[in-house]
Amino acid sequence: MTRNLLSLLLGASALTACAAGPDYRPLALPKTAPAPFTGATYPQVSTAAAQDRWWTLYGDPLLDQLVADALAANTDIRVAVARIDRARASLRGARSERLPQTDLSASQTYTRTSAVRSLPGLDRENWVSDGVLDLSYEVDLFGRVKRGIEAARGDVAAAQADADGVRVAVIADTVRAYLDVTATAERLAVAQRTVGLLDQSVRITGARVDAGRSDRLDLIRTTSLREQQQAAIPALAADRDAALFRLATLTGRAPQQLPEAVRTATRTPQLSQPIPVGDGQALLARRPDIRAAERRLAADTARIGVATADLYPRITLGASVGTTAVGGGELLGGGPLNWVLGPLISWAFPNQEAIRARIGAAKADSAASLATFDGAVLLALEETERALSAYAHAIERARTLTAARDEAARAARISLARQREGRIDFLTVLDAQRTLASAEADLATATRALSFAQVDLFRALGGGWGTPRQD
Repeated sequence: MTRNLLSLLLGASALTACAAGPDYRPLALPKTAPAPFTGATYPQVSTAAAQDRWWTLYGDPLLDQLVADALAANTDIRVAVARIDRARASLRGARSERLPQTDLSASQTYTRTSAVRSLPGLDRENWVSDGVLDLSYEVDLFGRVKRGIEAARGDVAAAQADADGVRVAVIADTVRAYLDVTATAERLAVAQRTVGLLDQSVRITGARVDAGRSDRLDLIRTTSLREQQQAAIPALAADRDAALFRLATLTGRAPQQLPEAVRTATRTPQLSQPIPVGDGQALLARRPDIRAAERRLAADTARIGVATADLYPRITLGASVGTTAVGGGELLGGGPLNWVLGPLISWAFPNQEAIRARIGAAKADSAASLATFDGAVLLALEETERALSAYAHAIERARTLTAARDEAARAARISLARQREGRIDFLTVLDAQRTLASAEADLATATRALSFAQVDLFRALGGGWGTPRQD
């Protein structure tokens, strides 16, 4: 009879495919996802497939090396990789529930039996040794273990997607910091060049004052403008230092360890081609945050099955083999053997309100994960369209300010020449120089903003996580 019962229960374990709870099915993307982006009509972008290693489009070997350093040593990436390892450990724990569980215990005690209970001819004091091996196996009739493994797999995939998202952020921040270093260096150069031109104006004006051809007030005004422009230089130098320190942290270095080539970089890399952006469908498949949200939804759906399985009986096959011996000699020589074999059925019935509460909580978690996924999809499309618009308008602003700077430079040259001829007063020259200084500064700031807009667009496109992983 025992053999028949064991065969029946083992055969029942083959039914675990009929697991409790809903089966997860991949979600459908919005119908408009395959359509091109609204901003894809801008001439600064193309509908070609987005490039994964997008920073290589700048053609800067130093930038390529900095990104490689960040991928290898960034502390945020190391944290994300550790979380993957933790999720994998949880998955191994969930899979282990498919295997028989064993427990080995042994004890040895020294006992004294009362005279009333001791048998004639036996010692009342003895060493008693016990050894027991317990074996149990859960027959997963209702898929509790199966759903638990599904949930753990979803957690691992979500952790991997989170790590990919961290890589995207770290790459974008590294490129942004590098562009900030070079763009701020160019802004410093503009400010220093402006101060140099004003120094020349101060000398010329001073000579005219000494010759009696200009009023001392002209010299005071020129000197004041020169000092105003000089005052901007320390702030720009501080901004550049901050960008260097940020770049060092992103690449896993102390500030003093940053390569000298980075400290002396002064040329901001430029793109020589339109940015390839692809379409919405490719974007949603590429973005790590969307993959992470989808995998968390799958895991939370599986947890509904884990909770639902508790509504039904849990059947465990158990066996125990042990021996008890008086004195070590009997144990080592093969003392009396005890064994127990049989199934254990446990069922929380009829009061199942606590289980149903857990099921309700699991369903709520799944609904929240679904809403998170839907929000991630909408946010990805919004971020990309917003980045496309910002990039296009940043280019237009830089183009307009370039024209304004060129006109201001021309006006400054003409006014200075006419002032030498005595055709205009000094206030006109001073105003032209002030306008040129402002136009130069505005253009340098717009060029920096344009570089940041490029990075923001690349980041919204979600590229970079497909590079060789460090985990």
